[in-house]
Amino acid sequence: MLSEHSSHANPLRHLAPSAKGLFALSGMVAVYIATTPLASLAVASLFVFLTLGVATVAVRSYLLIFAPALLFVALGSLAITLSFTFGNSWHDIGLQFLPAEVSRAATVCSRSLGSLSALLFLTMTTPVSDLIALLRRLRTPALLIDIMVLGYRSLFVFNQVLHDTRTAQASRLGYRSMGRSLRALGILVAHTTVQLWDRSRQLHTAALARAGGEKALHFADQNVTHARLQCLIALFAGIILNLFVVISP
Repeated sequence: MLSEHSSHANPLRHLAPSAKGLFALSGMVAVYIATTPLASLAVASLFVFLTLGVATVAVRSYLLIFAPALLFVALGSLAITLSFTFGNSWHDIGLQFLPAEVSRAATVCSRSLGSLSALLFLTMTTPVSDLIALLRRLRTPALLIDIMVLGYRSLFVFNQVLHDTRTAQASRLGYRSMGRSLRALGILVAHTTVQLWDRSRQLHTAALARAGGEKALHFADQNVTHARLQCLIALFAGIILNLFVVISP
């Protein structure tokens, strides 16, 4: 939800999704061909600057989305540099640090951060409706797009049900004490499950009625003026970015 809100309220909102997608793809290629972790981190810093400085995305929203992925990257890097050692019995099990794997962990971590920042630049500056239109133009299977739309819509349904139920409980002092809080939490989980099941069924029925049960879902596409020019500029910028990564020491 934070990503969708940011995508509608930024100066890059009306740029061609294909241009932003092309530049984000160029960034992912750049971090892949980068020979040093410093070059990958430079690409990541560029996309962070474009997202926060140029697109003026709120820092708090960016960190709330970035932090879980950063934790996952950190755990993956630790898994590369640490290794379990086994002896003759379970008493001999230990954890060993592998200095030789530090450089590989740094490469994996920097590439992951670069790819993540490029992807966040695209998703936090482009609404889902525009991304769906872009995927449709790229001949993505219609079934995959429909599943993506319904799944994304279900997130908003879940958030609305959770918010309404918790607000009703709080207004009746449902969280006044520890015992009442635990009871309210159980009711919240049960009520949310039932409501989600019912609203998901209604959403599925509406989708079948709209698409006739056989055809793919259709949405209005955004008409962007000078889209081809923007794509050419994005392609040129992506080539320069990749050249910079290749010639960097």
